Amino acid sequence: MLCSMAGTLMQALDSTIANVALPYMQGSLAASRDQITWVLTSYIVAAAIMTAPVGWIAARFGRKNFAIVSLAGFTIASMLCGAAQTLEQMIIFRLVQGAFGAALSPLSQSIMLDLYPPEKRGSVMAIWGIGVMVGPILGPTLGGYLTDAYNWRWVFYVNLPFGIAAVSGIWLFLRDTARNETLKFDWFGFAVLAMGLAGLQLMLDRGTTKDWFSSGEIVIEALVAGLGIYLFIVHMLTSRKSFVPLEIFKDRNFVTGLFLMLLVALIMLASSALLPPYLENLGGYTVTETGFLMAPRGIGTMFSMFFAGRLAMQLDARYVMAVGTGLLLWSLWEMSHWTPDVAPLWLGIVSFVQGVGMGLIFVPMNLIAFSSLLPALRTDGSAMFNLVRNVGMAIGVSITTTMLASSIQTVHAQLAAHANMFNRALTTNAPGMLWNPQLPFGAGQLDRAIQYNAQIIAYANDFLFMFFVSLPALFVLFLIRRPSLVQRKPEIEVME
Repeated sequence: MLCSMAGTLMQALDSTIANVALPYMQGSLAASRDQITWVLTSYIVAAAIMTAPVGWIAARFGRKNFAIVSLAGFTIASMLCGAAQTLEQMIIFRLVQGAFGAALSPLSQSIMLDLYPPEKRGSVMAIWGIGVMVGPILGPTLGGYLTDAYNWRWVFYVNLPFGIAAVSGIWLFLRDTARNETLKFDWFGFAVLAMGLAGLQLMLDRGTTKDWFSSGEIVIEALVAGLGIYLFIVHMLTSRKSFVPLEIFKDRNFVTGLFLMLLVALIMLASSALLPPYLENLGGYTVTETGFLMAPRGIGTMFSMFFAGRLAMQLDARYVMAVGTGLLLWSLWEMSHWTPDVAPLWLGIVSFVQGVGMGLIFVPMNLIAFSSLLPALRTDGSAMFNLVRNVGMAIGVSITTTMLASSIQTVHAQLAAHANMFNRALTTNAPGMLWNPQLPFGAGQLDRAIQYNAQIIAYANDFLFMFFVSLPALFVLFLIRRPSLVQRKPEIEVME
């Protein structure tokens, strides 16, 4: 269990740990601001493409061999990323890292569900959830510390000891599953799905910098994404050998869990991506201070996950998720009223409550989604869950970043409309010397003040948007059938 968890934690950490190190990597690799974002994009695209066929590969070649190859490949690719000397090398190595890392999370979830009987799965999913949820949250904190204390290359080198330990443990302790050597790979389905996912991820990642559909590149990527996803859906519905089995979509609780996962993923990474620039650029905090200020959310998630599984097993899991959703909504509403002068203590309290809410949603959500899914479909279900999580995180970051840039421009124009020579508040006494729009110095000072306040309002709008996006989760809970999470038959033991 611990060794499979290590793979999940490494993969989750690497989805965000490099974010704070990008400016340092940009200088070392002689890359422009636009080029360096490919370090993140390449990893996300490769991980999204390779997540879907995880179930087929595990069934064909055995889960143990697949886990060892994935862990070893991810660790080696991490070392190569740390040793990269050019931008081209870094992008290639990040592609490889994302491809091998795609299987780590769904494989570990499937392994841990099979290792324990139903009555223990609440605690097991809580432990697994810590890696999935806390990894992206603590990634910027750990990345900021390693970059400040050592070098940006240690952001990747830190995976080496965990990778060696995980590979050794899986090789020694995990029993392999049966292999179905008669399975044939669905090359057409994989090709069109890969085309659709790559187009979607590229469109979401580069849309903000390319002004969306005013750019020919974004239009082409949108067409490729739409065509690929459409062809895959038609192929999946009509083909008898699609590597994504249709049976998993016949389970009502699983489909509801997919929708909730999309919402949680959207909020989880979007809020993590917005807070660092908010605290550093507007609040004046250093990279290390920002990392520590973001830590309470991860601590809150870990805290709630320790008892969320047991609560879900003893009470109605839907009520536990409703409490978590309420805490999440309250925290987002409170964040929409923040200013850069917010007290660090209150910032930490709100972040901690948000982490608790996410933990109370995530663990019961996984238990409910897999409670009635057939054991043979668990790896495919885990792969689909992780695919939706990756897409949700990409959509969340893309939408909130676009809204932030648009809101800053809109609010700046609205505030600037009142900054003119007819506004006596700007032309008399001290403001007449500092903020007089008729003087070059005053116009510059006034523009900086307007820009600063426009950013504060734009961030508040983004947090309010995430509040409204999270509201549907309360209504979706009513669609969930109450599952029987505790197996009452004593003769059913550990699944091998």
